[in-house]
Amino acid sequence: MPEDETTMGLKVSKNTKQRLKALGELRDRSPHYLALRALERYLDEEEEYERQKREDMAEWEEYLRTGEAIPGERVVSWLKEMLAQRKYVEWRE
Repeated sequence: MPEDETTMGLKVSKNTKQRLKALGELRDRSPHYLALRALERYLDEEEEYERQKREDMAEWEEYLRTGEAIPGERVVSWLKEMLAQRKYVEWRE
């Protein structure tokens, strides 16, 4: 086992274990591999959620401190630009 790895016991339902086994057979992967990938994906998503939440709270605190907000007309203009181009357009201050 590489130095940066460790073991962890995880209790799962019989149904979850069977689903991992069945999917592993379809994908030619071990249930361990699938569970590890699922756990890593979940952690990535949750960490990103928390990062965005911190960013949103910082922006909210800045708004409360300064009272500065983006005028609705600018937001509407930005949204119309995205619709016209049918792709995401980076917000420009």
